[in-house]
Amino acid sequence: MRRIRLIVAYDGTGYVGWQVQPNGVSIQYHLERALYELTGEQIRVEGSGRTDSGVHAKAQVAHFDTGVRMAADKFAIAMNMHLPPDIRVLYSEECDPSFHARFSAKQKQYEYTVQIGAHADVFHRLTSLHLHYVPDFAAMQIAAKAVIGTHDFAAFKCSDSTMENTTRTIMQSEWVKNGSLWTYRVTGNGFLYNMVRILVGTMLEIGSGKRPANDMKHALEARDRSLAGATAPAHGLCLVRVCYPDFDTEEVLSRE
Repeated sequence: MRRIRLIVAYDGTGYVGWQVQPNGVSIQYHLERALYELTGEQIRVEGSGRTDSGVHAKAQVAHFDTGVRMAADKFAIAMNMHLPPDIRVLYSEECDPSFHARFSAKQKQYEYTVQIGAHADVFHRLTSLHLHYVPDFAAMQIAAKAVIGTHDFAAFKCSDSTMENTTRTIMQSEWVKNGSLWTYRVTGNGFLYNMVRILVGTMLEIGSGKRPANDMKHALEARDRSLAGATAPAHGLCLVRVCYPDFDTEEVLSRE
């Protein structure tokens, strides 16, 4: 058997998320169906993480095992012929059998985009959260910097999560302006379920004046979900980069 590594991009609008679920169609389902149509094998595709319903990805990493002898770099082209237009395999290669898309990952980067203006931009409506008001950018930037480092993020996990280890290390946390589009960029060694969306929701409440900027620090220290803000809507979130000891999606895609 050979192990094949993929970089996958998708618009998550019409899907229940990455993972196969009984209540709707997932990204994983389409990838596995495409491989079955291509190889005749029942193949399990493992991703670097389970993005939620409505969340997008520019560079999700996945792997699968196959006995088919097709050249590894041809899987991307061949799979795309069997995939819907809102899912695309950007890259494929053979990798070491010890590689695991989820457990080998060292860092991930997410971006959450908001669009500021009186009227929503129709071309960004599916990938950004529209805000009628102009938030306090400086206050949100202060709150963003407060999460850099190693912290217990218990206050920023979904309330019904059963995850026991809630400590994560954040290397980058900042807001960036590009005209009417403001993007929160965060890089860490891992993220809890809904963690980025709760961080964004808290910062937006800070930016709107509903909370002081130091509420981010207080919620972290108290490890109390009730002290953090609401969970921001899924459609503004995108997985943009995954890094491994010998593989970085940003570097690979820059060469393609």
